[in-house]
Amino acid sequence: MHALREALAAIRRAPLLTALSAAMVALALYVVGLFAVASYNLHQALAQVEERVEVVVYIRDGTADSEVQLLEEELVQMEEVHAAHYVSKDEALARARQDLPEFEELFLDMEVNPLPASLEVELLPGYRNPASVARVADRASLYPFVEDVRYGREWVDRLFLLRRIGGITTTVLGAAFAVVAGLIIATAVRIAVYARREEIYVMRLVGATNGFIRRPFLLEGALTGILGGVLAAGMTYASAQAVSRLIFRVEWIPVEWMVAGIAGGGLFGLLASGFAIRRYLREV
Repeated sequence: MHALREALAAIRRAPLLTALSAAMVALALYVVGLFAVASYNLHQALAQVEERVEVVVYIRDGTADSEVQLLEEELVQMEEVHAAHYVSKDEALARARQDLPEFEELFLDMEVNPLPASLEVELLPGYRNPASVARVADRASLYPFVEDVRYGREWVDRLFLLRRIGGITTTVLGAAFAVVAGLIIATAVRIAVYARREEIYVMRLVGATNGFIRRPFLLEGALTGILGGVLAAGMTYASAQAVSRLIFRVEWIPVEWMVAGIAGGGLFGLLASGFAIRRYLREV
């Protein structure tokens, strides 16, 4: 309790210094927050595209319903497959007319439906990668009544290449921004410690132990970091809302991420304060 009272008293005695330190922390974490929002939205966009990955198996005209049903049952039994939906020739033509209204006259002039029946194979989450998709496609292509199997090989490969690039970029840049934030927080805390150097010197003269001197500074650093984290969360949220209103819709990050960011600010403040006060106590 003594350390907490001293930390709060120090904040009240030097509100300007505390505000400056919290602002520096907030600016550092604000950059991290913006990057987190961008990374989260990129991940969400790629996840939505990934949900559309499916295998389309085209059936030859004249194939018996029993053969198509057998294929459907065997595909559904594969561990990668969630479901398979049969699309008849008439349904395929109806979809084409709905999706391509500019060719309505062409569809009306056709005497024979040229579109084949098909099976649309939906994959389970976690199996929408190039290897799993190719495995399902290869299995379907073994049947003699299958005319063609398509899943957009190049498109799927590029999708997962983007996911890998996004993951690597997120890790590298996120770590870099975190290091920069830590350095800024350490500098802010060191300024606060330097401003109270005379107080620390007097406490050493009256016999205070290093732990007794250190605890209020640790709590002050943690509180300053938490305050900076809260300010950064508010600034990030305001920026995301502004982008959503003025440019394009932006998804807000999960609450767990925001809480982790605020807690991270407190942890950075605690560690930076501990490093700064330890170094100063060695010099006194």
